[in-house]
Amino acid sequence: MPASIVLLTDFGFSEYVGVMKGVLATHAPEARVIDLCHDVSPQGIREGAWLLAETYRWFPRGSVFLCVVDPGVGSERRAVAIQSENYFFVGPDNGLLYPCATRDGVVQAVELTPPPGASRTFHGRDVFAPAAAQLANGRPLEALGPAVSDLVSLRFHREGREGEIVRIDRFGNCLTNLPPVPGKKEYMARIEVGRLPDRLPFFARYQDAPEGVLFLIENSYGTLEIALKDGNAASVVQTLSGSRITLA
Repeated sequence: MPASIVLLTDFGFSEYVGVMKGVLATHAPEARVIDLCHDVSPQGIREGAWLLAETYRWFPRGSVFLCVVDPGVGSERRAVAIQSENYFFVGPDNGLLYPCATRDGVVQAVELTPPPGASRTFHGRDVFAPAAAQLANGRPLEALGPAVSDLVSLRFHREGREGEIVRIDRFGNCLTNLPPVPGKKEYMARIEVGRLPDRLPFFARYQDAPEGVLFLIENSYGTLEIALKDGNAASVVQTLSGSRITLA
């Protein structure tokens, strides 16, 4: 049975996702296709990279991750496929795949060459989806192209209690890459882009927080996020993914 194919894109609810699934259905009709996320912020490479790095391990070993957050499509950026210790990752070589692949342990990587007639604006359809289908069907990675040893790196900022906003989710929660300090009930706060009170209280559950007050909570990834009970924290904070934040 073919491996599962897992999709992550910034395509939103658009025809582009459906077309990629059509290509997968054509070339790997028996493969199970799983939607991880399609609401990565447009061109949000860092956000997509963080999501992928925090979620890949929840999928079956051998899964093929087909990832398209690709503002450089049609440029000189490479298209790559990577084999790690337990998974495969296919997508643009712009840092999107680097954190997850290196965390799982890169075994080998190859460059994918766009076929004749490939669109200059939709490599998800013409380059990445066909490659992912081949891997899901069991074709060896080395058969897809020449070896690559210098993948574009991407690292998330974290120095002490200074980190970054890694994602703003659909509820308006502002996720950081900073873990909570055990037992701490209030944090000194400072943000590079946006507006925050000097101090933010910490609550273990959303229901414990008072109405109308920004607060911190530990999310399912084990990091702190800024939330607003029954509201949208991002509309108040007005920050951006990638903004540096200190929670001490």
